[in-house]
Amino acid sequence: MRRFGTAIHAAFSSIVFFFFDLIDAVLCIVYEFVDEILEGKSRGCYCKTSPLHTTGENECSETLFRRKNIFREMWFLGYARKFKSKLSQKMRKSKIHESVVNRWSDCGCQSCNSWTKNEDENLHVVVKDSTSQETEDSVKGSFENVIFIHGFMGSSHFWTETVFEHIKKDRYRLLAVDLLGFGESPKPRDSLYTLRDHVETIDRSVIKPYELDSFHVVAHSMGCLVALALAAKHSNIVKSVTLVAPPYFPSSNEESVLNRIAPKRLWPPLAFGTAVMSWYEHIGRCVCFIVCKHHMIWEWLIKLCTGKRETPWKIKDITRHTHHSAWHSMHNVICDGSKFADEHLGTIINSSVEIHLIQGDRDEIVPSHCSSNMKRNFPAVEVDIVAGANHDSMISGTREEFAEKLASIWCSRRTVMDAKIGTQAR
Repeated sequence: MRRFGTAIHAAFSSIVFFFFDLIDAVLCIVYEFVDEILEGKSRGCYCKTSPLHTTGENECSETLFRRKNIFREMWFLGYARKFKSKLSQKMRKSKIHESVVNRWSDCGCQSCNSWTKNEDENLHVVVKDSTSQETEDSVKGSFENVIFIHGFMGSSHFWTETVFEHIKKDRYRLLAVDLLGFGESPKPRDSLYTLRDHVETIDRSVIKPYELDSFHVVAHSMGCLVALALAAKHSNIVKSVTLVAPPYFPSSNEESVLNRIAPKRLWPPLAFGTAVMSWYEHIGRCVCFIVCKHHMIWEWLIKLCTGKRETPWKIKDITRHTHHSAWHSMHNVICDGSKFADEHLGTIINSSVEIHLIQGDRDEIVPSHCSSNMKRNFPAVEVDIVAGANHDSMISGTREEFAEKLASIWCSRRTVMDAKIGTQAR
């Protein structure tokens, strides 16, 4: 009976995603046409683009170009594309409209474009320490620095609204960043949001301006890949690395990672949403147009229904990005960045930096074998499996306990360093 139910679910999933393939192929033509009318020219998509010749951590993932869709080369869509080209040439205005900040399908409100006032285009950083409760600047003090990196579709709120209040700030300076393209950080249209882009912006916005001569790093989900790259780059000054639910897929090509992290399935709903947003570029843009561009309407409705004056931070985080930033971060960081994880882990461990991995045993986003694979390949990694926790609840559900766990990790590292200094002194 269970096999029959599985077969029915698989058949129904195939039918649904078959129609999504058709819808995405049609939307490709629609968006190209509308972009040319409203912006003067279409910036193109990855349906027809050839892979870019980039290398290393700055390269584009092959999953951007090799997402199979049987409808893209169909004769009727080819005819529609030719008809669209002729029509757009007649309707196109002589003057090309260039929107420097955002596309017509992105939100243009003051809140979403607040980053444009920042001339240096640094990331938004929230700092908490003993000198102030919450600022964007802080003087250098005699405490340890901790950089917090959020995951996909998140922001610094993921940390500031959960564990920050439970950490003693007389000992630590806590720095939570909004990654490039998320939250209140810049969302440039010309960025490909590669792993290197994310690391370099953290380096420019946190490491250098706050003059960090040492730091711990704590990261969640997609942020773990960024944290590993950051720690490997600064392996001589990083003290510890704490990874929460890292998407670790060793020796996997990008297409394999996409199939593992976002398989085409209808259930559970979160997995279905991840699959749609990861496989379908134009359907995903539609979702962002409806949800992100009109976020003020949704927030007003939520406040009206709940009777609260403030919108929950989790709702805000979902809308604080552009389709361009989320789409490229998903493919260029999670899918492409995974193949650099082993190299970064090796560099960090060889520098005698402690790595701690925390994951819930009910995580439906990152498979549980990710933690066991990392432990098997790198025995030095300390693994902690939290019973009954999912992708987020190990942090948001047990805030005080998680903060205590972090403090114990940092404290143990400080004890080891003090012991080494004492030995060298003798």
